[in-house]
Amino acid sequence: MNKQTIIKIAIVIVVGVLAIVYYFSNQQEESNYEEILNSAVVIENKVEEKVTTEEDTRIKVYIAGEVNIPGVIELEQGARIEDAIQNAGGVKPEANLKNINLAYEVSDGEKIYIPNVAEEEAEDETSVPSSNVSGTNSNTSGKININKATEAELTSIPGIGTSTAQKIITYREENGKFQTIEDIKKVSGIGDSKFESMKDYIAVK
Repeated sequence: MNKQTIIKIAIVIVVGVLAIVYYFSNQQEESNYEEILNSAVVIENKVEEKVTTEEDTRIKVYIAGEVNIPGVIELEQGARIEDAIQNAGGVKPEANLKNINLAYEVSDGEKIYIPNVAEEEAEDETSVPSSNVSGTNSNTSGKININKATEAELTSIPGIGTSTAQKIITYREENGKFQTIEDIKKVSGIGDSKFESMKDYIAVK
């Protein structure tokens, strides 16, 4: 039940109470009339307070990718990615949940991306050995600086295809530089297993 519906119900209740007050007003003393009127106001205030409290416990997240109903959805505070997926109508058959932590607690304003199985296959096909890594954004040890690397340089890292490379660049633009190489796991689609395959080839300075 949304806020507007609850407020409408509260108004109906208050109007009903006032009608009763009006009916008995000619038969009761003025003090009793004021007491009933104050009770009506208290009822309305309590309903509005409850609505406000319920709203404070709700968050909004944006879910995209391989879900049936992508878009902005409302969840309770403390909800998990699994809850977000359920509220988005579940995943499509081609969704890849292998690197998605379904127990991860989401926060207000967060974006959740559910990748396609084909994305991982494409990344595996376009990845090349690290021995071919070169360019201005690699350091003296031959590692790629993930804070400065271009899309082409990122795709030279094992396990990183064009799709994930773009996600890394987008993450940098929206959240700033990676502080440690482990922070790259905050990028959608990069889980523990993928990080293990790339950690020896990346740097943040």
